[in-house]
Amino acid sequence: MSDIINQVLPILLLVFLGYILRRRNFISENSINDIKKLVVNLALPAVLFLSFLQVDLEIKFLFFIILTFSLCVILYWLGKLLAPRFGGGHEYFPFLMTGFEYGMLGISLYGSAYGLDKIGYIAIVDLGHELFIWFIFLAFLLKKRDGIQNNRVLLASFLKSPVIIAILGGILVNLLGLADLLYRLALTGGVMTALEYLGNLTVPLILLIVGYGIQFDRSGMGEAISVTGLRLVLLLPLAIILSAFVVQQLLGLNEYFQAAIFTLLILPPPFIIPLYMRPESSSEKRYVNNVLTIYTIFTILLFSTYFLLNPI
Repeated sequence: MSDIINQVLPILLLVFLGYILRRRNFISENSINDIKKLVVNLALPAVLFLSFLQVDLEIKFLFFIILTFSLCVILYWLGKLLAPRFGGGHEYFPFLMTGFEYGMLGISLYGSAYGLDKIGYIAIVDLGHELFIWFIFLAFLLKKRDGIQNNRVLLASFLKSPVIIAILGGILVNLLGLADLLYRLALTGGVMTALEYLGNLTVPLILLIVGYGIQFDRSGMGEAISVTGLRLVLLLPLAIILSAFVVQQLLGLNEYFQAAIFTLLILPPPFIIPLYMRPESSSEKRYVNNVLTIYTIFTILLFSTYFLLNPI
């Protein structure tokens, strides 16, 4: 038990440290934004490239692509359907009912608990979700903000994303069977070691960023808790069922895949939502940020509880 606690405690401490850094004004928000750029453009792609380089790819993994993509689509339209009753008049309610913050929270939680060398499991589970985010979710966000939907812009964003380049590059090198060669050759071996160094920055930096982003606005706390509760009522039972029965019994996959699907489904909505909102939507931004803050706290608590009860 002490070993398990020692794996969970650093997660909580780093998140709390990030929160203290904001409260004490120890680091400016501009500095945090620069650290985010470092994580998203260097550290995170390094982790994902190495993960897909090492994982054994199987045809049954197509199940996860279809599952997560379809689930995200269903959740979005369910959000549209439930908006009149549960949305409180907020136009961004449907966006808060779908998608998962995989990059800035999922990887850090899963990697810190199970090890960065196991990130490949949750990366595979997330593939369908990435397709949804880049080609549907982002398209709807841009359409709501700008009133237009440009497929070429979306495709260009997808192909230029360091995260997507890392995933596709890792899969390609893996399928070509060149992974071992990259580590053995003199020049590429040094590059691979540098990528490992970059990847090691991912977990602590992201957890600090997450903690720094936690802000409480009491005026919107009730609405944020309601949205969080509604979404978790739908997704938490599904996460348990898929993890314990579908992944384990039907697909015969190991505990790392079980933990991966559970982790993905308890994650908060994507943190990119406020970035693509209209600048004048201050009340909507406050609403969205409140939901993301409350949901993040619930996610960390749920993940910690799950890991304590299901150590691998």
